[in-house]
Amino acid sequence: MYFDTHVHLDEFEAEGLTEAVIERAQEAGVTRMLAVGGNPEANRLAVELCGRYPEILFAAIGLDRDQADQAPDLAELTSLAQAAGVRAIGEIGLDYHYHPETVAAQRNLFEAMLELARDRRLPVMIHSREAEEDTLALLRAYAETLTDPSRAGALHCFTGSRRMAKALLDLGFYISFSGILTFPGAVELQEVSNYVPEDRLLIETDCPYLAPVPHRGKRNEPAYVVRVAEKLAELRGKSVEEMAQITRNNASILLLADGRAMARHPAS
Repeated sequence: MYFDTHVHLDEFEAEGLTEAVIERAQEAGVTRMLAVGGNPEANRLAVELCGRYPEILFAAIGLDRDQADQAPDLAELTSLAQAAGVRAIGEIGLDYHYHPETVAAQRNLFEAMLELARDRRLPVMIHSREAEEDTLALLRAYAETLTDPSRAGALHCFTGSRRMAKALLDLGFYISFSGILTFPGAVELQEVSNYVPEDRLLIETDCPYLAPVPHRGKRNEPAYVVRVAEKLAELRGKSVEEMAQITRNNASILLLADGRAMARHPAS
């Protein structure tokens, strides 16, 4: 029983394939998924889908780094965050590889999203690329505002160094691995995955991107998260059933527990 903690279903929905994709996932044993937003349209769809598929899909909503040069509608986002199926704020974060021209605006938006997460007592799903120092600085400040930073959130699709992994773990974050872990050249990442404690591991597809081996080059989908679990199990000397249970339990603690990462200074 697998929990894919990061899926983008926009393409499938546009093509009328969402139901078939979810059916294939369930046939593979993937019975829980976090549908992730990141822009206004994707946020609305994530909330709609988790209402359409309760107990299977849950939602993360937020404004991601590519929205930094837009005028954010924080009122709509705050309203959506109150929907029953919303269990995280995301995808949010920093990307200096694709968007170096908006660095300052990205930081401002990221801070606003972290504030929303704190006020709504929701974990965050973080994107970070070529922005390690700024990401960690902002997450350190964020973790200090929480009474329970151990449930602050996760760094999704992790491809960073052991140093970054340690810094995130010290702050109480989970670390989520995607199909990149299965790539032949991902030796350093595989070594990092062995460093992460069992109670901090998550798995994801980040579909429709980054399909794992042996599906590399094809469009990714939630059913393929099994391949990520298999690779983690191989690397850590466990059965795939054990790895499925470990990562599902971790995701359930982070995303589905009744409690939330509690703010020291609740929203007024």
